[in-house]
Parts: sequence; structure tokens; C-alpha cells
Amino acid sequence: MSVLGRRGIHYFQKLNSANIPTALIEKGQNRVIEASLTLIRERAKLKGELVRALGGAIASASLLGVPLGHNSSFLQGPAFAPPRIREAIWCGSTNPTTEEGKELTDPRVLTDVGDVPVQEIRDCGVDDERLMKVVSESVKLVMEEDPLRPLVLGGDHSISYPVVRAVSEKLGGQVDILHLDAHPDNYDAYEGNYFSHASSFARIMEGGYARRLLQVGIRSISQEGRDQCKRFGVELYEMRTFSRDREYLENLKLGEGVKGVYVSIDVDSLDPAFAPGVSHIEPGGLSFRDVLNIIQNLKGDIVGADVVEFNPQRDTVDGMTAMVAAKLVRELTAKIAK
Repeated sequence: MSVLGRRGIHYFQKLNSANIPTALIEKGQNRVIEASLTLIRERAKLKGELVRALGGAIASASLLGVPLGHNSSFLQGPAFAPPRIREAIWCGSTNPTTEEGKELTDPRVLTDVGDVPVQEIRDCGVDDERLMKVVSESVKLVMEEDPLRPLVLGGDHSISYPVVRAVSEKLGGQVDILHLDAHPDNYDAYEGNYFSHASSFARIMEGGYARRLLQVGIRSISQEGRDQCKRFGVELYEMRTFSRDREYLENLKLGEGVKGVYVSIDVDSLDPAFAPGVSHIEPGGLSFRDVLNIIQNLKGDIVGADVVEFNPQRDTVDGMTAMVAAKLVRELTAKIAK
């Protein structure tokens, strides 16, 4: 747990030990949550108004950071990822243009509504169930500002559950999910944590938010993981058979008959040779071009996406993984914006 996280919990414990009335604590929590949502709401309104004033955009990607790392089962560094990804997007090392030629400096292509203040909310003693609701509400606030669509910067993979829930609820139906990862993240409650980053897709499938779940790049899966895949009807594409599945995966067509496609990219889906800055290093993964081929050739209306599990504390090769995460964001932006 981070130093800030410990301080927040200790502060809340002091309030309890000082016999502060529960109603007063809850009132404070409500004020912090409302202030947090107001900040996201007003930023989204401003960006939405700008895009609509410029005209011509059917869909525009909007960055929303969720710096949450405490549901990680190993390291909590992904909480520090959103600002590092933004820094890499705009660092000047490369020009702000996607591979197909869309300009990220055009608000009709990409906007940014900032971060959900996760640590400040947790400092008030807000539990995970309520925190996840705040994340969901933040995503819905972005989606209310047509044509903005959420492109979420994690954070650990636990954030995908409240984000997908929000997208499905806001659109009024199921989505198809393309999930790239070394792990299926479908444990019932990993290490007893219902909201674990290793349990996010169990929560999504239990909630009925997805019609199809395609998991690509899997190379670390337990028997429970396999049993859960069968339980939820997951379409599992493991790395050991990737050469056989490549042609299909590079020509996916998703989203017909549902509300659209959601894409979730765990940075550890990539081989650590390409992205060493992750908490769970698992050799034998996808190449960066493998991932881009799958994303760029995907046929479907992407209504939301996330890039998660980048851990800046392990990114020891001159910000290499930050640039990888930034490139993934750029190319997802190109697929969303139209």
C-alpha cells in the first residue's frame, strides 16, 4: 500500500477512535464524492461543448484517468500510471499523429477530462463498492457529452469492471469485449478480494454486461481460470496456439446485434521484451505489432476502451513501457474517433 493510502486509512481510523459521529463522517464522504463527480462533469461538459462546436465528429475519444492500484495482488504501482501515460503521449519524442493519420491535437479526435481522484476518496474511508460506483458514474458523465467516448487510463485491471458496467448501463444493453492480457482475470474472488484485479471479468460476466468475451494473449491460467472460462462461455485464445489463431484474430468483426465493442488492453499482454514495466512479468507474449494488427484491423464500433496495468515503478528502460502504453492509447483513439 502506498504511503498516501496508509495515511488516509490511519486518518479515518483516528476519526473512528475519536468517536466522531458516523453521520458526520458519511456527510464528509458524500461531499468529497460529489466534488469529485462535479469536477469530472464540468470538464466533460467543457470538452463536449468544444467538440460539438467544431462539428463533424460522430465519435471522439476522451481520456479519463483512474489511478487505482490497491486491488493489485502483487504490486500497486499501476496507480501512478495515468500521468506517465499522458506525459508520454505529448512528450515530443514523436509527432501527435496516429498511424492512419489522425491528429491527436484535434479535439474532435482526442480530449481529456482528467482523473477520478481515487486516493482522495479513499482517504475519507470510502469502501471499494462505493468507489467503484464513483468510477462508473464518472464514465457515465463522459458518455453524457455526445460524441465523447471513454478511453480510460488505469490503474490496475479492477477498473474494467465499473467502466464496462457504466458503458453497458448507459447504452442500455450488452457489448462485445476484446480483452488482451496474459491472464484471464476471472477468479471468483482472488485472495478473498471481490474487487481484485484478477476478478474483474468474473464481475463483468456475472453482471451480464457482455455478450461475447474474447480473451487474447493468455499464457498464465489456473484450473479455476479454465473452469471460469467454461462457466462464462469465454472465447479463449492462448499464446501457445497464437500462430494458428492469428489470421482470425487479425480480422475480427464484433459488435453486431449489441451496443458496440469494448476493448481492454492489459499491458502485460505484450511480451516483456516490448513492455518490461508491468507488475506481472510473463514471458512469451504478443509482439507490439501483433497487438496493433488486432486493433487496427478490428471491424466494429468501439464504444469504450481501457489501457491498464502499466507500472511506472518497474519501467526501468528509459520510459519504454510508458511509450508503449501511450502508443496503444493513440491507436485506440484512432479506432474510436470518427
